[in-house]
Parts: sequence; structure tokens; C-alpha cells
Amino acid sequence: MTFVVPFDGSELAEAALVRAVEYGGALDESIAAVVVVPERNGYAREKGWIDENEPYDVDAVVAGLREQVRTLAPSAAFECERIREFPPEAELADHIERLILNHDPSVVFLGSDNVGRVVTPLTSVGVHVAAEESYDVFIVRRPEPPKLEALEPHSEFYRETGSTERSPQ
Repeated sequence: MTFVVPFDGSELAEAALVRAVEYGGALDESIAAVVVVPERNGYAREKGWIDENEPYDVDAVVAGLREQVRTLAPSAAFECERIREFPPEAELADHIERLILNHDPSVVFLGSDNVGRVVTPLTSVGVHVAAEESYDVFIVRRPEPPKLEALEPHSEFYRETGSTERSPQ
């Protein structure tokens, strides 16, 4: 079985990947990062992959995401699907879920600040991914390291923030 992380390069996706690495190390589980990249400028801008007037080089974005995963989780598998359209959230979630299921996950580590709240936005891909019942979901809502004595955070993934907490690099 595998710990799988849907990855879009965001701070919470990074935190979810780092958390999967930490738990994977403690439990001897492999890690896979899955990425869906719509080939539309609007989505790329929304995700912060490109600036407002920057042309969208899909290959460069995929390479950047792959490098980001390699930096945070050097031994993680990386699977990316490029799609032409910018589908509604539920359809985007279907693409992500298919990639997740390719890895026979035991747990999906999902970086999201709005999944699982009492009031859930209808426009969250995470809501749809978390609804799948064939795997458990670990929701990462904060970028700080876990507060578990038995699980030592990987200090190389965190930077000091000036308080007692650390954030992903």
C-alpha cells in the first residue's frame, strides 16, 4: 500500500507531502504524489503557476512540480496527467481520484484548509477526493509539523518562523 498526495504546489500540498513522508518513514510506507495539470491559462494563474501576463508553458509547470516533489520527497513516485480542459471541480476531482487509485492507497494525505468543515464549499476538489470510501484521508490544514512525540518532523523540510513552530521551506 502507498500514501498518496494530490499535489498542486501550494503550501498545504507541500505540507501534506512532507507529512506523508514523515508518517511513511515511521510506518515504512511508500509515497506517491499525483498531479493533474489542466492546459488552460486560467487554472494556471489561479494556482499561482504563472503570473498574469506570463505565457503558460505546461511542460515547464510539470517540470517545476516534479522538482518540487523531488525536493520534498526524493523517493516519492510522481504521476502527472495533463488534461486539455478546465473542468468543473467534480470532474477535476475524478481525474485526481483515478490517479490516486492507480497507487492502491492506504491513506491519501490531502492539503486543504476547507475540507471537512461543517459548511463545505461546493467548489473544492478536496471535498470530492475525500468522499471516496476506498481509502482513509488524512487532512493537513496547517503547514506546521505534527505535534506527536513518536513522530519526529523532518527538520530539513521546515524553516524556523521566529516562534516555536516551523513552516515548510
